[in-house]
Amino acid sequence: MSDDLTITTGNKIEMYQSLIPQIAALIEGEQDLIANLANVTAALKQQFNWLWVGFYLVKNDELLLGPFQGPVACTRIKKGRGVCGAAWQQEKTLIVPDVEKFPGHIACSSLSKSEIVVPVFSAHEVVGVLDVDSEVFDFFDATDERYLKDIVDLLKIH
Repeated sequence: MSDDLTITTGNKIEMYQSLIPQIAALIEGEQDLIANLANVTAALKQQFNWLWVGFYLVKNDELLLGPFQGPVACTRIKKGRGVCGAAWQQEKTLIVPDVEKFPGHIACSSLSKSEIVVPVFSAHEVVGVLDVDSEVFDFFDATDERYLKDIVDLLKIH
């Protein structure tokens, strides 16, 4: 595949539907997890221009910062702490309309207003999370959840 993405404008569903096959082609045949996470992160940032998008990976019983695009971030997050740690602990996607109202929110950037965190599974175990932050309150919804889960599923982490 070309190293360039075709960026779609319009509604969010069309943007995801255009991007997902491009991500699939981008990571197809590449076995290195970090390379794939980096390209997925870059593709999402390029298409949606969110404040922050990236992965945290479970390592030694905490989430460790992985590939991301955006302002500098927290390096390590304990299970159950903040939105990422809570999504890991609960093993489910969390959509937070106002991060300041989330108990125990970790403020890596004061610019972040809303957030979605999607767990990454391998053999029914959370091995990481995809974290996305927006500068806009109440930005993420069920559409983002659906398509971000589809993107995470493309990774086929073993």
